[in-house]
Amino acid sequence: MAINEAYSEHRYLLESNELTDGERKCFEELDYYAKNPGIKKQVANDTICNAVKNLANCLNRYYKKKVIILLDEYDTPMQEDYLYGYWKEFTAFIRSLFNATFKTNPYLERAMMTGITSVSKESVFSDLNNLNVVTTSSTEYENSFGFTEEEVFQALEDLKMGEQKELVKSWYDGFVFGNTHDIYNPWSITNFLDKKQVRPYWADTSSNSMIDELIRKASTDIKEKMEELLQGKEIVVNFDEQIVFEQLDQDENAIWSLMLVSGYLKAEQIEYRGVLLEPWYHLRITNLETTAMFTTMFKGWFAKNQSNYNQFMKALLSDDIDAMNYYMNQIIMTTFSYFDVGQNEPERFYHGFVLGLIADQTDIYEIRSNRESGFGRYDVMMIPKIKETKKYPAIIMEFKVRNIKREESLEDTVQTALTQIKEKCYDAELYDRGLKKEEIHHYGFAFEGKKVLIG
Repeated sequence: MAINEAYSEHRYLLESNELTDGERKCFEELDYYAKNPGIKKQVANDTICNAVKNLANCLNRYYKKKVIILLDEYDTPMQEDYLYGYWKEFTAFIRSLFNATFKTNPYLERAMMTGITSVSKESVFSDLNNLNVVTTSSTEYENSFGFTEEEVFQALEDLKMGEQKELVKSWYDGFVFGNTHDIYNPWSITNFLDKKQVRPYWADTSSNSMIDELIRKASTDIKEKMEELLQGKEIVVNFDEQIVFEQLDQDENAIWSLMLVSGYLKAEQIEYRGVLLEPWYHLRITNLETTAMFTTMFKGWFAKNQSNYNQFMKALLSDDIDAMNYYMNQIIMTTFSYFDVGQNEPERFYHGFVLGLIADQTDIYEIRSNRESGFGRYDVMMIPKIKETKKYPAIIMEFKVRNIKREESLEDTVQTALTQIKEKCYDAELYDRGLKKEEIHHYGFAFEGKKVLIG
């Protein structure tokens, strides 16, 4: 559609005697397509692949100057095609488009394109020459990707909003380019200065579908690290910053690269380890705006089951075991496949469930998972922030998959889980925080396929 719109914008060229009959036909075809978006007739790939080059030719003859081409977010359609299974077909098309537009285009003065994936590694750029690649770690143009803190604070002072500096910093600061820290999101800042309200402006405009799917279907390790990030902690991970889409299925750690270059995470430090100086990134969520994005995403995982989820939480807080069993089984029936869960790996589900808990209950509970306490590691611990322990008890959950060799039923698996909580002294951390035995609830979750029993 962007190519069609470009032709419509330069429709005045049809009044020139410079255009050939073939160029006029191309103009009319694309112009008609732009004005009739519901039309079923498709434009040939060859026409589209050469459309920008042909338009540059027309503009070059009309203005007697070579053309500058700006392409924003070149990889956004690539993300969609990766998600929906058209990757091979699309890359063949986009490679032909880029070849005609940027390599064999004699009417091109220069071009600039933006995106989050590596230009130097992505296969669609294999035909292009003389590329100057600027990444988030490059020092070139490091002050040009957003507003500096000095610029933001001056704007706040000019608008008599100086008292908002710390609030604005917590929401919109945190981006790092090259050696420059404290870069602010320009879209969010301009919207804040206009509307004078703190809102997730940038998160509302960006598509998070790829990150959503990758986290949702990721392994237990990835979800555990997301739990840490969501609770304001730092994680240290190793990955190749120069990500390409083909790596996403082969290297799970590529998700950290995607979130870093997308701006959802920030690298507070990069340390180089070993003889080969492998980079290890110290990552945190960038700011409160991106925290809000993640929170909305994780809540959305259970949106279709919101009524069942709410009823489960109500039953959990009131220690209603029967209701907990009913509503949890309702949730599992519709969400197991959503988390790409296999028959014997409910961990993918329950860590997704924990992320949902953190996002939904963060004002009331501190949610911790897979942490050491006593003589072992519990699965989930919910520590009340509000000192009304009758209304908000402390909760420990242990998840087990039924071992058919050792356990005759799910009831046996539940007892195994509860025994583990007791024998491993998982209550120790809660006692250290001043909670009493009667203020702590234990629950064993026994899984078998898509069945769960809570006791």
